[in-house]
Amino acid sequence: MLDGKVVVVSGVGDGLGHQVAAAVVRDGGYAVLGARTEASLAKTVAAIDPDGTRTAYRVTDITRDDDVAALAELASERFGAVDALVNVAAMDRHFGGLEGADFETWHQVVDVNLMGTLRMTRACLPALKARGGSVVMIGTQAEIDPPAHTPMMYAASKAALTSAMYSLARQFGPHRIRVNSVLPGWMWSPKVESFVRESEGDLLAQLTERMALPEMATEGDVAEAVVFLASDRARAITGQTLLVNAGEVMR
Repeated sequence: MLDGKVVVVSGVGDGLGHQVAAAVVRDGGYAVLGARTEASLAKTVAAIDPDGTRTAYRVTDITRDDDVAALAELASERFGAVDALVNVAAMDRHFGGLEGADFETWHQVVDVNLMGTLRMTRACLPALKARGGSVVMIGTQAEIDPPAHTPMMYAASKAALTSAMYSLARQFGPHRIRVNSVLPGWMWSPKVESFVRESEGDLLAQLTERMALPEMATEGDVAEAVVFLASDRARAITGQTLLVNAGEVMR
């Protein structure tokens, strides 16, 4: 699906970023990986590309202009192009609503999830314009259906990013650059499995009872949707949001 394509992936840790990178290499692409922790990057490369021929990586903080520029340059220098960018990097650790909110922390969430993602996207634009390509944003189902426990500013920052995605799709469509968003719901992962195990009652049943399909989507399932949108199979799709949530929320 991605034969010969060069895909930049930000936010490569043990979760969705790792799964996206693995799918890129599996489908014949070259993965250029960024994250704040070098150990996470090295672990992913060792797992998906032991001989290092189809990957490159660089420690990257998406809130720093120099870092995002260097990651984009690495893709061009090592593999000669950027065909797609997948923006996975995000800050999602801060819970709570408006009352008692720490606005300084909220500012950090916006700087990473919205401004950082736009910095990363801008850095890749010159290479993307050379022959067209794809940008995939990672949003959240909570943008449109926030549960009570959702970190409010995380959802709000991702909703702002989706709004920006629509504008970017219009701005860069003439350059044959497609821009879309994938909105995951609950994703089955070691982190969620641990959360379910430590909770009282049958939390998994409670989480899945609203889902049309009787099984929670995995991080790998979300990665498959991302890879499709990054590929030429989605060449006529831009300015769209794709929910990957086992049918929990439909629209």
